[in-house]
Amino acid sequence: MDSPLLQDPHPAWLGTAIDARPLFAPEHTALMATLRGLAPADWSREAVPGWTVRDLVAHLLGDFCGRLSRDRDGHREGPARAPGETLEAFIHRINQEWVDAFSRVSPAVLTDTVGLVGGQVARFFEGADPHAPSLGVSWAGADPAPMWLDSARDLTEFWTHRQQIRHAVGQDTDPDPRLLSVVLDTFMRALPHTLDGVEAPVGTRVRVRIDGPAGGTWTATATGGRWSLAEPGGAPSGVPSAVRPAARPDARPAALVRLDAETAWRLCTRGIQPDTALARARVDGRRDLAEAACRIVSIVH
Repeated sequence: MDSPLLQDPHPAWLGTAIDARPLFAPEHTALMATLRGLAPADWSREAVPGWTVRDLVAHLLGDFCGRLSRDRDGHREGPARAPGETLEAFIHRINQEWVDAFSRVSPAVLTDTVGLVGGQVARFFEGADPHAPSLGVSWAGADPAPMWLDSARDLTEFWTHRQQIRHAVGQDTDPDPRLLSVVLDTFMRALPHTLDGVEAPVGTRVRVRIDGPAGGTWTATATGGRWSLAEPGGAPSGVPSAVRPAARPDARPAALVRLDAETAWRLCTRGIQPDTALARARVDGRRDLAEAACRIVSIVH
């Protein structure tokens, strides 16, 4: 399925810009339907290691409040990184502090507040300038990142947490390709950064193909200084394979990794490990490059 795209060539190595802005409202609607459908006992089920469903919803509320306070309201107060603290450690610490502080808040209050604040987040993103500089996206190696990537990153986080809640209560992943196609497209923007440090002759191509209605094809090319998703003279990398032009004879990748959508998103969020994804994948070409591609992580980990 097509992801909504913006024709913004910069930074080119990240591929064509994604317009996730129209999807925040339907994602929020889907979240609220999930939360309002939970039974009382569901809120105590483990959603991710160490966090219950209630904890994860509190974390989502923290993300919502942080985005509005920082980017809509210009609020700059709050916790800071301690000396020597890594970005990952800082984020994990403040996330846990928020969840701990909200342990006194009931599921009903959380649900109502998420409904109110989440709607404001959707409206904020709908009006955001996709080409403005914004927060860095560490897993894509972009700092600062363009707002189109920063906002798409937030959509993937909201979507992923909703799936974790669904799984905790025995539901399958939401297959809606409107959302999943953009989530997968965003996750694949980590591919050049994942391959950073993998030495290969200029022009070497590593291709990831995700099957299904939400899937597509992404090709990272070694350019000498970095790997890039840009494809001069062809369709933008990330356009679903069904609508891409036929591959040129000289465009055959050195490695092709084919994944199903469920394996792909779980790999990118470390719901499964790279060796598990490789065991499920169909790999053609160089195994070492396929293994490197399957080290992709599209979250702060």
